[in-house]
Amino acid sequence: MASRLLSRLWSSAAATGQARNLSMSSTMFATPRRLEGQVALVTGASRGIGRGIALQLGEAGATVYITGRKPTESLSSTNNDVPSLEKTAKDIRDRGGEAIHVYCDHSNDQEVKELFERISNENGQTLDILVNNAFSGITSIERAAGKKFFECDPLMWDDINNVGLRNAYICATYAAKMMVPRRSGLIVNISSAGGLQYFFNVAYGVGKCAMDRMAADMAIDLKNLGVTCVSLWPGMAKTELGIQMVKAGVLPKATGMKQSLLEKSIMKGETPEFAGRAVVALASDRYVNKKSGRILITADLANEYGFKDIDGSKPMNMRNVNGALEFFGWPTLAGYVPDFVKVPLWALHFGSYKFDDRVSNLK
Repeated sequence: MASRLLSRLWSSAAATGQARNLSMSSTMFATPRRLEGQVALVTGASRGIGRGIALQLGEAGATVYITGRKPTESLSSTNNDVPSLEKTAKDIRDRGGEAIHVYCDHSNDQEVKELFERISNENGQTLDILVNNAFSGITSIERAAGKKFFECDPLMWDDINNVGLRNAYICATYAAKMMVPRRSGLIVNISSAGGLQYFFNVAYGVGKCAMDRMAADMAIDLKNLGVTCVSLWPGMAKTELGIQMVKAGVLPKATGMKQSLLEKSIMKGETPEFAGRAVVALASDRYVNKKSGRILITADLANEYGFKDIDGSKPMNMRNVNGALEFFGWPTLAGYVPDFVKVPLWALHFGSYKFDDRVSNLK
């Protein structure tokens, strides 16, 4: 019961944007250039969360290296509705930032090694921020929608976790080699609540759970060395592919959620740049090392640091109880529950089903 409730709270609150008027005269929240002089790398920045983070880091003054596949290999070559790596770089520059786009196949260890050598050579062995966002499993998730793991090609594991997990470890290792001698740096693993409860498929959930554990264990090795490693959970984000997958009916198959709920989710979700503002806030915090090893939720960080989404809204925290009530059809009751009433973090932790028999009730 508790596990199912937490799962519902996650899906609903992540889906329900906080539709409260914030009475703003301007629709844009100007980000001061707090990261002037810093060097950042965002892997997988052609579109989605990676693109949103890169845009915000550039706007905040950082020199941003962004990676993606070559144009002929990129999804944008066959899908005109998604942006390209070149477009991300142009948009960063149009906002007054500095962007260096590097074609890198993150499944190729040599290309990854050369990427970090280039950053080191061009910046005096300096890298201040690494965002591990590269992920190559979207197509496999679409193909596996509605299927059990034994009904899929077992090599789907590599499609999802070679770039999405293994590469993140390699990138973090190279980044730490540059950060530790300077006793300064921030490593952010982009993960999701799929690491807590079953979501999409087995390979996806294991990969996200491992990303969270990687941040926790790396933080132990990095303790007292000045380098911070965290795992970041965005809420439901209005990414280009996410919107397409909802419209095409792929996500209902992949998640088991109703089409109407997913449509409500995606339209009231975070913009990809909301996660970007979270990363900028972390990188600007001189005491960020106190958060090392932790899973951080974008909406929690917004409450802590006082930022909003780029449209001036304050997206719903996936832990908000009133959001869950509103989402499941009790708006009147939701109105009586204040925003500060949240599912405790310890409850999220114990909402996992790894130590009891609730797994039989999941699906």
